[in-house]
Amino acid sequence: MPTKVKLVEVGPRDGLQNEATPVATDVKIELINRLTDAGLPVVEATAFVSPKWVPQMADNAQVMAGIRRKPGVSYPVLVPNKKGLDAAIAAGAEEVVVFGAATESFSKRNTNCTIAEGLARFSQVCEEALAKGLKVRGDISVCLGCPYEGEVQPDAVVRVARELDAMGCYEITVADTIGVATPGKTRVVFEAVAKYIPVERLAGHFHDTYGQALANIYAALGCGVATLDSSVAGLGGCPYAKGATGNVATEDVMYMLNGLGIETGVDLHKLIAVGDYICGVLGRPTHSKAARALKAKARAGQ
Repeated sequence: MPTKVKLVEVGPRDGLQNEATPVATDVKIELINRLTDAGLPVVEATAFVSPKWVPQMADNAQVMAGIRRKPGVSYPVLVPNKKGLDAAIAAGAEEVVVFGAATESFSKRNTNCTIAEGLARFSQVCEEALAKGLKVRGDISVCLGCPYEGEVQPDAVVRVARELDAMGCYEITVADTIGVATPGKTRVVFEAVAKYIPVERLAGHFHDTYGQALANIYAALGCGVATLDSSVAGLGGCPYAKGATGNVATEDVMYMLNGLGIETGVDLHKLIAVGDYICGVLGRPTHSKAARALKAKARAGQ
């Protein structure tokens, strides 16, 4: 088990992008500022994608201009192509995220191109971003199950991971996009990728559709993975899987890591308050079980 874990907060981007009702720009800015005040070292701020496809991210430049950038905190942004990269650079981004998929069907449905076409596009993005001094993170979707193809072989994940590594991605995220993984499968995939890429450069991204996210994170930790994506209050649905509850809640991950004695630098109580803030704006309760339980305990004076 690692003694310290880096939490990558994806709520402001991955968590909000599927919200049907537009979230005000000032709310997004306030959410990001509160997350950094709670101690999150990395906050995925927004995405420079077509507003036609993701209208919730149309205010990306305004968000980047409005946030209070805290020294030592990273604010990566998602970019699908060179046009997105150029817009991100103009907005002052210092780190970008490119995203591929482990299956052809998901790649075509999600980005309207084959895996090879997507990688060629990302290669151009990475080359320009690195030349301009930006850091690049690579995300791989549906590594542990695909809504169109079902089981995903570890070799398919390894192939994409090695391509992203060759492009210069400093960190590569293995994502269980639809939340179907189990701990055994999680271990197999991370062990397969770690044969080619140092485990210190791998991250895990888990959805909790089947209630397995924390168990899968525990398995990833056992492989030496020390970077984890999560979303405050469990924000974010999954449009590709019926009954999906979205990203694992940062509060729940924190509660487990605290119990394991693993350092994160994040204040759990401040984080719960951030979850209360955004859930109040969205008009619904938190998905975090730890947040609900700790608040009930506080109300009872225990």
